[in-house]
Amino acid sequence: MEKNEKRIITISREFGSGGRTIGRRVAEELGIPFYDKEIVDQIALESGFAPRFIEENGEHAPGLSRLSYAFAPQGVPGVMNGLSTADFLWNIQCGVILQLAEKGPCVIVGRNADYILKDRDDVMDVFIHADPEFKAERIVRLYGESEKSPNQRLTEKDKRRRVNYQHYTGRTWGAAQNYEMCLCSSTLGVEQCVKIIVEAVKISQGK
Repeated sequence: MEKNEKRIITISREFGSGGRTIGRRVAEELGIPFYDKEIVDQIALESGFAPRFIEENGEHAPGLSRLSYAFAPQGVPGVMNGLSTADFLWNIQCGVILQLAEKGPCVIVGRNADYILKDRDDVMDVFIHADPEFKAERIVRLYGESEKSPNQRLTEKDKRRRVNYQHYTGRTWGAAQNYEMCLCSSTLGVEQCVKIIVEAVKISQGK
C-alpha cells in the first residue's frame, strides 16, 4: 500500500449536518463497510451497558459522581476498575475502533475515530458542518419536534461533542488542521459532499 493511499474514512460532524448520511453513502459508493450504530452495539456487548445508555453518555466528558456508577453492569464486582463511566466506555471504544480498522477498508462515523486512528497512514479524516438553518430544518424533519427549540438542541449536542473531544484528544473539535477535508453540506449539498470524498479517496489510491 502506498503511504498516501486512504482506505479508512472517518466522518466527524456537527449535529444535523448530514454527516451520518454522507458517511453511509460514501461507504456504498466505495463498496466498503459502514460503522456507526455497530460501534455502539459492540461497546454495549463488551461493557455490559445498554446501547441507548452508551449512545447518550458516550459523548459526555468524564466526571466522578454517583451517577457515573449508577448504571454499571450488575453482578461483576469492580468491573470498571475505579474508572468513571465515561473513561470506562472510552477505553472500550478505542479498542473497538482499532479492531474495526484492522479488518480492512471502512467508513467510521463519530466516536472520535479521527484521533483514535491518528497513528495510521491510511486514514482520511473528514469534518462535515452546515449553516444553523439547514441543521435546524433537518433535525426537525428527521427526528421531530421536542420541548426544546431546534437551535437549543443543536447547541447542546455539539457542546457535548466538543467537550468530550477536547478532554480525550487535547484537540479542538472541528478545527480544520485536524482533518484532511472540511465540507459545508448546506452549501455543497449532501450528494456533492459524497462525490468529493469518494473522488479524493480514489485519487489517493491512484484510481
